[in-house]
Amino acid sequence: MRENLLCKKGKSPDIFDFTVENKKGERLDLFIKKKFPHLSRSFIQRLIVEGKVFVEGRVLKPAYSLKGGERIRVIFPPPRELSLRGECICLDILWEDDFLLVVNKPAGMLTHPTRFGQRGTLVNALLFHCPYLSQVGGPLRQGIVHRLDKDTSGLLVIAKDDSTHLALREEFKRRMVKKVYLALVRGKPSQEEGSIEAQIGRSPRKGIRMSLKGKNPRQARTDYRLLKEWGKWSLLELSPKTGRTHQIRLHLHCINCFLIGDPFYGGKGGRDFPGKVKRGMLHAQKLGFFHPQRREWMEFEAPLPQDMREAIDYLDKIGRENEVKG
Repeated sequence: MRENLLCKKGKSPDIFDFTVENKKGERLDLFIKKKFPHLSRSFIQRLIVEGKVFVEGRVLKPAYSLKGGERIRVIFPPPRELSLRGECICLDILWEDDFLLVVNKPAGMLTHPTRFGQRGTLVNALLFHCPYLSQVGGPLRQGIVHRLDKDTSGLLVIAKDDSTHLALREEFKRRMVKKVYLALVRGKPSQEEGSIEAQIGRSPRKGIRMSLKGKNPRQARTDYRLLKEWGKWSLLELSPKTGRTHQIRLHLHCINCFLIGDPFYGGKGGRDFPGKVKRGMLHAQKLGFFHPQRREWMEFEAPLPQDMREAIDYLDKIGRENEVKG
């Protein structure tokens, strides 16, 4: 097989031409993803949909099946001017050296800026604390090796330079990283521990949401263990072995559990908690990885945030009161 990649001479370096041979049956978006592995698949699909990718001069769909021999042109629009800057926001740093940081992100904070806003995120806080971060993820995701949803609290490792970033990303890709979450849920799994294996893809009707029966599904696995129960409420320990978007929240459905306070996937089962909760009760408690420079295993643990401690205390109190009544 042979593919020729050529950056057009005399034109903008943001225009790339490919000549593709012997790629019959491969999706257009997947083919381009292999050429630009540092870009996300969703970004590539958006380029295609917005008419920035041409196959033999035609704009086609991301799922177009290559026949072999096509000429493909990819046009990257000029980067938008960014006003991204550091902000004096308190950081809970568990470890820091010249190569990386491990931080405990609070619930309610975006990991990185998005098109909806470029203020108040973890990246803004990091840029104020540390003037140099890795650039592998682009200007909006400086230092970000992996991410947590806005409402999820807990541990993240941040890279200060590109080589550290790439080494850590390879650890995540090869599933060498230890990740442990705690979740308060409505429901109880039929077994006290086990593994959930179910594919996850993009929901065809609900924008940013994912689905167990979504488009372009990818295999995903989460191990779980029941730690405590209070009638219809449970505390679970979850270890995702893959890193799909919204993986834990969706996999909980497979064991008839619903994350308390989750506005997207919790359903009624996640909204009838008797105590006060303002977000999904999910916390990235433990994180372990090999330090790329020190070449030793490092493991960290973040204490439960106050809102989850209060929710557990509330359930303990109800449990004691029910025992007295019984």
